[in-house]
Amino acid sequence: MATATKKSTASKTVKAPVKSGTSTAKKTTPTRKPAPAAPVKSAPVTPEAKITKPKKQKLVRDSFTIPKLEYVVLDELKLRATQLAHPVKKSELLRAGIKALTSMSDAALLAALKAVPTIKTGRPKKT
Repeated sequence: MATATKKSTASKTVKAPVKSGTSTAKKTTPTRKPAPAAPVKSAPVTPEAKITKPKKQKLVRDSFTIPKLEYVVLDELKLRATQLAHPVKKSELLRAGIKALTSMSDAALLAALKAVPTIKTGRPKKT
């Protein structure tokens, strides 16, 4: 019987714990992420409280003929606006002019239109 007890103690060998940083360790199942929390409902938002972006305006591209002297005036106005610490583009100057014409009375608009001479439309001929 003495030999039987020796066999039972020999079969109960203790294994050394495996370090998690070694390459011999096998990965088991990946860790699971906790389930997402239910979304918190806030108070209903009224349409007035929403901040809405204004719709983007559709732009129109156009070309026109302008006398050289009036074109130079556009450059002078651009320089003048830059000196006032507000640089602008030619299109912004033209749009500002349209707003100024819109705000005029009928008599002032008619006087401004009569001050501008009529020119022949179309592309100038090559010389």
